[in-house]
Amino acid sequence: MKKEFGKWLMDIAKYITTAVILSSIFSDIQETLLLYISGILTASIALIWGPYLVKERPVKNKKRR
Repeated sequence: MKKEFGKWLMDIAKYITTAVILSSIFSDIQETLLLYISGILTASIALIWGPYLVKERPVKNKKRR
């Protein structure tokens, strides 16, 4: 479950980055600085959190006595 959510977050980061770049190219938005800051911040959070969730962790074996 965590792995799939991490992959989803990385995809969302790509889509946000693409949307910010394309919207700045194709339209004349008055608040481009706010758009860039919010897009970069959101994509950065998703790119940091996504790979953290995808990373495989070693399984701890419990020893029985």
